[in-house]
Amino acid sequence: MTLLMRFLSSLLFVAFIGSTASYADELQSGRDYSMIDQPLAVPKDKIEVVEFFSYGCPHCNDFHPVLDAWAAKLPKDVTLRRVPVSFNRPSWARLSRVYFTLDAMGDLPRLNGAVFKALHEDRINFNSDEVVIDWAVKNGLDGKKFGAMLSSFSIQSMVPRADQESASAHIQGVPSLVVDGKYLLNNESAANFGDLLKHVDSLVAKARAERKRKTK
Repeated sequence: MTLLMRFLSSLLFVAFIGSTASYADELQSGRDYSMIDQPLAVPKDKIEVVEFFSYGCPHCNDFHPVLDAWAAKLPKDVTLRRVPVSFNRPSWARLSRVYFTLDAMGDLPRLNGAVFKALHEDRINFNSDEVVIDWAVKNGLDGKKFGAMLSSFSIQSMVPRADQESASAHIQGVPSLVVDGKYLLNNESAANFGDLLKHVDSLVAKARAERKRKTK
């Protein structure tokens, strides 16, 4: 074997080792994610990714644009659902009501990022419904309609339901991501938000494969 052939063979061997290492370096339960003992309800026709978050969370504010960009490229069989949590904090419960109100009024796509901006860049303290309503009016919403919805029983009842769902998923902090109702991501195992979403993609693929096996 010539020196050149030996060199090329060594390169191929290194490439092969690198390839097998990448397969071996898959996500591990207990390290990169944990299994939810009683899985959340999920849609039958979609693989759902749930983000538990709060507008009041600085990390959620940083993660928001990254998650939005990722969500814009989702395949047809994957959907993103956001769940605002309060952890029994009255100030965060109000922020949860803001989210549900905007969603009910159809203004969430337009103003979701604006809420984060108001809190974390403009430093507006949403410490009362009046302050929130004033912000809503300045952002083009009908103050009376928004205020009535914000304080309505239907919106208020959504807050404890969302908190109960987060408790069922064993959410300890935000942002937290759950894939297909059963895989809870461990944020600490990811180097950054992009890395975390790669983990999500891997678990989506895992969930997709599991669903295909069940239908055979």
